[in-house]
Amino acid sequence: MRRALCVIALFCSTGLTSVTAQEPPPPTGERGLGFKLEQNYPNPFNPDTRIPFELEDELFEEGKPVTVSIRIYNILTQFVAAPVALRHPGGEGLPLLQLGYTSPGRYEAYWDGRDRHGKQVASGVYFVQMRVDDRGPAVRRMFVTK
Repeated sequence: MRRALCVIALFCSTGLTSVTAQEPPPPTGERGLGFKLEQNYPNPFNPDTRIPFELEDELFEEGKPVTVSIRIYNILTQFVAAPVALRHPGGEGLPLLQLGYTSPGRYEAYWDGRDRHGKQVASGVYFVQMRVDDRGPAVRRMFVTK
């Protein structure tokens, strides 16, 4: 029981949602943040997945670019990897860590299922977390299967 409590405490400290075996966590970051993190597809996946997200008009009302960060965490809330941006104005395959966007729209990230050291991750539950500037986080659950 202590281990489960520690996991829940770690989720709270990193902004991720706690998880129980009986019910999935609700998606977070869906309203009022100016962006939407959508469910990855395919899900479950092996070995790679795409992560769609939307940047809404309200983020760009002041005419300034926004900074987007998307991170992948394991069930222990350890940072695993950052997906790369697809069709980003600055180029293909840029890591989505502090990456600037200048216009609203629908975008996609790509994760090849590898950790930041290039090793294929194990089967299990992973979380994708998105922040835009000082807004968020929005979190979704993903499943890697082998």
